[in-house]
Amino acid sequence: MKRKIFMVFIIIFLLCSCGKNKDSNNNYNDNSGDISLNEQTVEQLRLNDENNSVDYIPLNYDKQKSVWFTMMDYEKMLNDKTESEFTGDIIKIMEKIKNTGFNTIYVHIRPYNDAYYKSDIFPPSVNCPESFDPFEIIINKAHEQNLSVHGWINPLRCQTDNEIKSLDKKYKIKSWYNDSEKNGSYICNINNRWYLNPAYEEVREYISDGVKEIVENYNVDGIHIDDYFYPDQDEGFDKKAFESSGESDLQQWRINNIDLMIKGIYSAVKEADSEILFGISPQGNMYIDKNVLYADVQKWCSEEGFCDYIVPQIYYGFKNENLPFEQTVTDWKAENTCDKVNLIIGICTYKIGKEDKWAGSGKDEWKNDKNIPSRQAKFVLENNCGIAVYSIETLFDKKNAEELKLLSETLNQGDI
Repeated sequence: MKRKIFMVFIIIFLLCSCGKNKDSNNNYNDNSGDISLNEQTVEQLRLNDENNSVDYIPLNYDKQKSVWFTMMDYEKMLNDKTESEFTGDIIKIMEKIKNTGFNTIYVHIRPYNDAYYKSDIFPPSVNCPESFDPFEIIINKAHEQNLSVHGWINPLRCQTDNEIKSLDKKYKIKSWYNDSEKNGSYICNINNRWYLNPAYEEVREYISDGVKEIVENYNVDGIHIDDYFYPDQDEGFDKKAFESSGESDLQQWRINNIDLMIKGIYSAVKEADSEILFGISPQGNMYIDKNVLYADVQKWCSEEGFCDYIVPQIYYGFKNENLPFEQTVTDWKAENTCDKVNLIIGICTYKIGKEDKWAGSGKDEWKNDKNIPSRQAKFVLENNCGIAVYSIETLFDKKNAEELKLLSETLNQGDI
C-alpha cells in the first residue's frame, strides 16, 4: 500500500514539475544541450524495492568541464560564519561556477587525513564547524545547479606531528602513532609531516574504508584523488616493509603498492554504486609520475579497473621548453587506449601574469599572454577531451576578468 501511495506521489510531482525552468531573472529557458532541473529530478528518482525509499542516482557528464574547489576556497567562507551565511556564500559560488560553463566540481574534503564532513574514521578538520556539515551543503547547492560533485581526497598525506599528538585516541591514526611497531612503518614522518605507507594491507583498507564511508553517506557523483603518492624516494621511508616483502626491485614494489591502493579505492566506490565515478589527477609529467611518485599512469590510462577518468595536470604553457602544452596533451592521448577511461586535461589559471621559472625559454609566456587558459581549453575541447581548471581563487580574481570571460565563452560553446 505504501509503495502505491509513494508511486502516486512521484507521478503527481513529476506532472506538476513539467514545463520549462525559470532562470534567475524569471525568464524561461530550456537549458538546451544540458540536463534540465526537471530531467535531473526524473533521472535521480528510483525506488528501492527493499524499503520503498528513494535512492540517489549519480549525475555525471559524458564530457567533464570541471573545476577544483579547494579547502582554501571554502575555508574562507567558513570563518566565523553561521550555517545560513555559509549556505548563502555557497549558493553564489555554485551559480558562478555553473554560469562560467562548468558541469563538475572536485570538492576538497580530506586534505590531511582530516575531514570536512561527518566521519567516524577521520578526525574533523580544525576549520570544520561542529554545528553543520559543509560538504552536505555544498552537495545540495551544487546539485541544484546540475553540477556533478566529486569528493576529492588525499589518501596518503596526514597531519603534522603536533597535530597527531593532539588527536583523540579513538582515531586509528593516533593508535598507529602510539604503537611502537606501526609508528615508522604504517605511518612515516617526512619533514615533520606524517604519511600513510601503502605497503601494508591494513593501511590500504583504512583508505578504502574512508572512501566507502563517503559514498555510502553522501550523494556524491564521484571520488577524486590528486598527485600525492609516495612523498619520498629515500629507501628509508619503507625499508622495513620492503625487506620483509622478499622483493628485490624497490621501484616496481612501490609501483605495485600504489596500484593496490588505487584498485582498493576503485573497488570501494564500485561496490557501493557502480555509477559513481573514480578519477585520478596525476602530475602532467609522466616520467615523474612513474619514477619519482611511483604512479604507473600509463597503466591506469590503458587498462580497465583502476579508474573511470584521469586528469593529468598539464599546467604548462604553449612555449614551455620541456613540456609544451599541445605536445604533452597529444602524448597523454596516445597513452589513453582504454575506452572505459576518459581523459580530462587539467589546466591552470594561477600562473596568469607570472613568471613560469621551470619553463626554460618559455618562462615569460604567462606574463606576456594572459589568454593562455582559454586557448588551451579550446585546443582540449577540439581534441575531444574533457577539461578541468585549477583554481577557483585565481579564476574569479577581478584582475583576470577578461580571461574569465574568454574561458567562459569557450566552455559554453559546448562540444567544439
